[in-house]
Amino acid sequence: MANEKTWETELAKLGAMQAQAREGGGSERLQKQREMGRLTARERIDYLLDPKSFVELNMLAEHQCHDFGMEKKTYLGDGVITGHGTIRGRRVFVYSEDETVLGGSVGKAHGTKIHTILRLARETGVPVICLNASGGARIQEGMDNVYGMTGMFYQNALNSGVVPQISAIMGACTGGNAYSSALCDFIVQVKKGSYIFITGPAVIKEVTGEEVSFEQLGGAAAHSAVSGVVHLTAEDDRECLDVIVRLLDYLPQNNREKPASRSCADPVDREVPELTDIVPIVMSKNYDVKRIIRAIADEGDFFEIHKAFARNLVVGFSRMDGQVIGVVANNPKFLGGCLDINASDKAARFVRTCDAFNIPLLSLVDVPGFLPGVRQEHGGIIRHGAKMLYAWTEATVPKIAVIMRKMYGGAIPAMGVHEIGFDQVFAWPSAEMQMVGAEPAVRILYRRELDRAEDEKALFDQKVREYQDTYLTPYHSASRSIIDAVIHPRDTRSVIISALRMLENKTEPSRAYRKHGNIPL
Repeated sequence: MANEKTWETELAKLGAMQAQAREGGGSERLQKQREMGRLTARERIDYLLDPKSFVELNMLAEHQCHDFGMEKKTYLGDGVITGHGTIRGRRVFVYSEDETVLGGSVGKAHGTKIHTILRLARETGVPVICLNASGGARIQEGMDNVYGMTGMFYQNALNSGVVPQISAIMGACTGGNAYSSALCDFIVQVKKGSYIFITGPAVIKEVTGEEVSFEQLGGAAAHSAVSGVVHLTAEDDRECLDVIVRLLDYLPQNNREKPASRSCADPVDREVPELTDIVPIVMSKNYDVKRIIRAIADEGDFFEIHKAFARNLVVGFSRMDGQVIGVVANNPKFLGGCLDINASDKAARFVRTCDAFNIPLLSLVDVPGFLPGVRQEHGGIIRHGAKMLYAWTEATVPKIAVIMRKMYGGAIPAMGVHEIGFDQVFAWPSAEMQMVGAEPAVRILYRRELDRAEDEKALFDQKVREYQDTYLTPYHSASRSIIDAVIHPRDTRSVIISALRMLENKTEPSRAYRKHGNIPL
């Protein structure tokens, strides 16, 4: 009989459909993408995951739209490849959008495939990698886009703080897709040929009259240095995927685990005498705090996050005694290490990320205070600075601070003291800590005496020295248990590791019940 089923015919049909799905938008379009120096959606998954570990889900899904001639434009898989596999033996979920299929646009079927793996990632406690290359919502599907696109945001938000979510911008990532990426923990963007924005140059020109290129508006340079949307950048597709693998190495599978520790040959009691060469004792001289981080870390290990954004503050992952830690450090090389609006946001976000995934925090302090100025005040420095205070207070992971040179004013709680929830606070002998510096303090405290003095300058200089010797030394703070110890700079590494070991099993008493706090966003 002509219609009789056989294993041979059914398996041949399955094989043909799978082969069709693997072709995406067709061999010509795939080849064109390769000729542009980019990997295809499937090649990206193959490069990222361990060989033969990928298990594809919903390979044969298709859109169900019959408007605007869409019934003639169906592709198996509907422009996104979804599934799970392993990276260095660790299970991950992954989706990879395919720009050769309807521009990678998101409709109901496309979005549903993404919803599914985002939900499975949360329910199984596994990280999710989002490889974005999409022109945004598929307008031909009308309000079905609400299901396809908005459901992605919903699942991203539910996953937040539960499993790591890493988004890669490897092509266009526009409209609603940009929000899905923004809801992830980290965004990595390829420098060439990738863009992320809500509204494109054409719409901007029509509405506002502004003319801007794709690169200026949504390129990696703009979003890594100006907007702060992007955390990490890469030269090409392969480097982007390599960055993801390295980043994942510092993260746990989920919020119930700690990042994996590793054996390290770097002695825990290694002295670091070069720290006093790196840090000038003269407060007005600058240095790069990243040299300090690498000097005290295991074998110089430091993976910086948000490198080009708010460079007056450095954040990133390191290891000490084989254990992953998050580092927050003032960098006097830029703006003298002052905290400003962008630095506050950068720190608060990083602190909360580390706390969500059980990563201890180290604060390296050398800060003159918050950056003064009308622009900062009107830009909301009070609100943004409060985010840092909130993040430190909310965090329950071990928190250690080392005050290297100075810590003044509102920056005191913003960078770490016991009263904001820090477990251990240490200071170098060079450290100065007070609400204000010596000169402004003397002008306030001795104003009348200075006004009556025969030699105002001599009296002023005398009082400044007295104030410095009495109140600006770490010993004043040590006498009040504001700091736990004054340490020799060369012992910084061993002191931090000792504190980390002591705090390894730290638990906090239960806090008052609340549905959630109200961070000053």
